[in-house]
Amino acid sequence: MAVDRSQTLHAAAALLTRKSTATMDEVAKAAGISRATLHRHFAGRDALVRALEELGIQECEAALDRAALDSGPAEDALRRLVRELEAAAPLLAFLNTESQLFEGEEQHAGWARMDARMAALFRRGQESGEFRIDLTPAWLCEALYGLVASAAWAVQDGRVAAKDFSYMIAELLLGGARRSVEP
Repeated sequence: MAVDRSQTLHAAAALLTRKSTATMDEVAKAAGISRATLHRHFAGRDALVRALEELGIQECEAALDRAALDSGPAEDALRRLVRELEAAAPLLAFLNTESQLFEGEEQHAGWARMDARMAALFRRGQESGEFRIDLTPAWLCEALYGLVASAAWAVQDGRVAAKDFSYMIAELLLGGARRSVEP
């Protein structure tokens, strides 16, 4: 039976998000494969973490592409982005909490590309008068990452219905980011 690499990585991320000290045996069990099979695909924990980050960057960049961030009002683009990030949210939750593990130019370049695209969306919203100007685009990016990660954990633990994922994130972030009209 062929091992689905993406499925294995998503299972690993889901486990490691809940239990960062999980062993490779536990990761293999969560993925439904043997430890030997896991080691054939990932030589060790470092290789697994690198693969998780690579997949996370790929999935998040694909979500950014699908969200068409330059189309329509910035608020609508942000809502599309949150919807598109939902499938990658459990992986992003792991990466968000374990970002100190990642080193290397390729990883930093991937995160920098994502940050730049999201910051451009927030900056566009500020320039159009949709978003507050007292919150930096960099901070709004970090807030978005944090909300996506928190929602992924809450859905995974059954504290929040999966159908509410996008709504909760967009409403909370936009509630704080929207520029209010002065009376």
